[in-house]
Amino acid sequence: MPRDCRPRPARVLYVSCVAADQPEVSAWRPSVPGVVEVFHARFTEYAYPMHVHDAWTLLIVDDGAVRYDLDRHEHGTPRDTVSLLPPHVPHNGSPATPHGFRKRVLYLDGSRLSHDLIGPAVDQPDLRDPDLRKRVGQLHRALASPGDELAAESGLVLVGDRLRDHLRHRDPEPPRPDPLLARRLRELLDEHLTDGLTLTAAAALLHAHPAHLVRAFGAAYGIAPHRYLTSRRVGRARRLLLDGLAPGEVAVASGFYDQAHLTRHFKKLVGVTPGRYRNGA
Repeated sequence: MPRDCRPRPARVLYVSCVAADQPEVSAWRPSVPGVVEVFHARFTEYAYPMHVHDAWTLLIVDDGAVRYDLDRHEHGTPRDTVSLLPPHVPHNGSPATPHGFRKRVLYLDGSRLSHDLIGPAVDQPDLRDPDLRKRVGQLHRALASPGDELAAESGLVLVGDRLRDHLRHRDPEPPRPDPLLARRLRELLDEHLTDGLTLTAAAALLHAHPAHLVRAFGAAYGIAPHRYLTSRRVGRARRLLLDGLAPGEVAVASGFYDQAHLTRHFKKLVGVTPGRYRNGA
């Protein structure tokens, strides 16, 4: 019988590697403030009984669909929907298609969404917002990639802002220009090119809200802080490769988590792997 044993993120706490027609599950706790757990699963027949969580459940479905009851009302999760289930409110869940469903879930603590939003979330748990759906998918990819914590933090604050806008029925606020703050953040990122800097630490040092930092930087430079940092690191890596250093040494010296992390971003920005770039191939 075929088996699904694909590599999992380095910080996986538990993984199922099972026959292809059986449930598969992976979960881990990332080092990103506000995220209690990341949970990916594929189920064909399993149905969740009524239960509660003590965290916010942010759910997207990549294949199939889920039906669930929340506060005695039935809901569904087509692929273009982001579902936000509030803490302490009972809900269940079961496949809404014959072949089951594949889902990705983030469990968020109260630092990201306050308890006063529980009522609005019960009233409107399923949000049709393509941009939010895209951002949540990007956040999952960053959380699954060791070394991309700044990208995950940045993505999380923007997702949180968007969720609050939905629940409070308000239009997103345009980013407020703050070129001085943006320049100070750029200087901090330059200072921490190799050792890295979390968004939380940057916000504390600059006495600014993390979301305002991300938006101000993007408004000033047309690029997110994590993309700026990655670009600078790739630039440093290019110089070190031309100096003759091996890709493994370059990864450490330019601030990447490991050689695979360097290769992924280097190829994305340069078009070839570090090894081919170094060898002129």
